[in-house]
Amino acid sequence: MRIVFLGSGTSFGVPVIGCSCPVCASRDPRDRRYRASILIQSGGSSVVVDSGPEFRLQALRAGISRLDALLLTHAHADHIAGLDDVRPLTQDDVLPVYGNAETLAETKERFAYVFRDTQAGGGKPRIELRLAEGQVKVGGMRLVPVPILHGALPILGWRIGAFAYITDCSGLPDDSLSLLEGVEDLVINGLRREPHATHFSLDQGMEAARRIGARRTWLTHMNHESSHAELEEYCAKIGSDVGARPSWDGLEFEVRDEATLSSR
Repeated sequence: MRIVFLGSGTSFGVPVIGCSCPVCASRDPRDRRYRASILIQSGGSSVVVDSGPEFRLQALRAGISRLDALLLTHAHADHIAGLDDVRPLTQDDVLPVYGNAETLAETKERFAYVFRDTQAGGGKPRIELRLAEGQVKVGGMRLVPVPILHGALPILGWRIGAFAYITDCSGLPDDSLSLLEGVEDLVINGLRREPHATHFSLDQGMEAARRIGARRTWLTHMNHESSHAELEEYCAKIGSDVGARPSWDGLEFEVRDEATLSSR
């Protein structure tokens, strides 16, 4: 199973508009962070988690030519604002979009024009909102929605086999920890060093990785207060036990695919 980071940044992205801090002015390409999103490919199927404002640019960079499902964590703008840009990928088939009830309701409200009868040629994405309940099957993949907390807002992480993707998390309910048992490769948010009301800090993200029992951990949803090089050094210092390291846009790796359905 192939994992590609489409974005690893926060709602502001990095560089931040109007900011001239060392990270925003950095020439290290790993310090340029689109809004957080990943591509998962397995057995000829492709799914994306979240469609933020740069989705078009992310899809072009990653060479995405087909999409079998879009998985949403929640409906904040940095995670769904690029939804309209799935249009070229829905010309032949309707795209299923999965999320929890709150996310689907807000998505339908924000993109109301998509669901109204309008004239032909209106240029609307052909999508179908589907409630994520239990396993979501996409081709040969089985994806499990994992309820987590973003402040007081209930949102979703996603698990497939021994891999899990969690972003914008500030709390992991005990029931969700059981859904993450056996995860080896974990992506989890680490906003910054200082605590935050609705996001894990770097330390909290790595502590969550310990609770989950991850062997390899990639941090995402990182702001502009630390460069990639600084994050590497910090992770090596306090997160080596969970194999912690910062992700970056364009990072690709393979993980053990336990989610492929048997052919029976």
